[in-house]
Amino acid sequence: MPEIQWEEPFCGEGNSCFRLGVDSFGNAYIAVNGQEDRFIADSREALRTMIRDIKAGKVDHLLK
Repeated sequence: MPEIQWEEPFCGEGNSCFRLGVDSFGNAYIAVNGQEDRFIADSREALRTMIRDIKAGKVDHLLK
């Protein structure tokens, strides 16, 4: 398992709290706050695009 450096949680409206992280190889990770052992890994740009869409309310159906 890679050593992931997690950022502080980003919490939107309701109970939507996510954490972003990176490893020493430059891979990006996103996880629900408190469940960092279950994460999605992808390129930084792919996760950045997903976060922008979440913040814009375009993917609220994924948060339920």
